[in-house]
Amino acid sequence: MDTLLPPFKWRHCEGEIILLCVRWYLRYALSYRDVEELARERGLFVDHTTVFRWVPGYAPELDKRCRPYLRATNDSYRVDKTYIKIKKPWYYLYRAVDSTGATLDFMLSATRDADAAECFFRKVLQASHTLTPRVSTGDKNAAYPPAFDALPHDSTLPETCRLRQCYSFQEKDFLARST
Repeated sequence: MDTLLPPFKWRHCEGEIILLCVRWYLRYALSYRDVEELARERGLFVDHTTVFRWVPGYAPELDKRCRPYLRATNDSYRVDKTYIKIKKPWYYLYRAVDSTGATLDFMLSATRDADAAECFFRKVLQASHTLTPRVSTGDKNAAYPPAFDALPHDSTLPETCRLRQCYSFQEKDFLARST
């Protein structure tokens, strides 16, 4: 017997409205007040603080249910990292995209070392919507080669996969435009 309550039981709004607002917030770069305004334009009266409460409550469940239906990626990955400031401290944002630009995964890390890079590679390779890469292109981060070399030892990555390193993609794009 299933003892879990339905996800929208005892909510004031219908489940479709909750999902719509949470999806708008997660999919597009909108603030909670922007979501409130979009909903109001469509005749739905939802306060921005309500959306603020819905997002952390329903986003993990949406992510869990949507992951299996993501389209498969191709076998050429591009890995990059950048620095972002969250509140006061700076963090490293690792991200991986395939050659068509589809985001594979991302990870925040406080450190920029081989352990963080290896953790990120493992996270990307274990995702259900990713294929085993033929080649992975990254920037000139010195942590990538040791992290990449550690993966075939436990059969996470086949021996045939190789790592290419070049300039950062933002730098490469800038160099192409400036010449």
